[in-house]
Amino acid sequence: MKRVPGVIACALLAGVLAGCGGGGAESFLDARAMAQLREVLNKKPPLPDGFTPRPEQAWRMPFGQADRNCRAVLEPAGGRAPAQALRAQAAVSYEGDGLGEQAGVGLARYANEQARGHLDKLAKAMDSCRSVHTSSGTDLSVRTLPVRDAGDEAVGARLHGRLNGYPYAMDVVVSRVGDTLVSVVHTGMNDVDAARTRKVVEAAISLVSA
Repeated sequence: MKRVPGVIACALLAGVLAGCGGGGAESFLDARAMAQLREVLNKKPPLPDGFTPRPEQAWRMPFGQADRNCRAVLEPAGGRAPAQALRAQAAVSYEGDGLGEQAGVGLARYANEQARGHLDKLAKAMDSCRSVHTSSGTDLSVRTLPVRDAGDEAVGARLHGRLNGYPYAMDVVVSRVGDTLVSVVHTGMNDVDAARTRKVVEAAISLVSA
């Protein structure tokens, strides 16, 4: 357990550095906000049964090729949220007991009510993300995942098909809680339980709404 703060700190720093590339002078780091997110992710979220309570390294997309819209939707859960007006961000992942099951959680806090605007843009990107195809046998279709009563507002999508030739599914949900975007991915081989995804989202949101 002693390594957990280091994991979170590295994920936060890596995510901020990756995110700040396109933000210019409008992106800045707030030491207090960063400390708060570190403290938040050190808590044990009420994840569904079967998930380890110990956070691991930030989630990463399992495929290297995806169009701009799909990457915009998926990257925040791995600590690469939109950079404009970003104050702090952090990301971790949790292993589940299902085949290939993993939950990635990314938190990004913004200044000047930019969280609302970023969620609007991510919603548009989600509408434009139709599929993911790679030469290595990845063929995923994307459809809307209905999300209700998750934070102040939320959008969701499900990717389903094959990853490197194997059956694979992924739910992605981005919620806004005040000035913070809460991004969640829930993955699994063959299929993903939508009810279980909902519980992961609720657990992530509880970390910043308590």
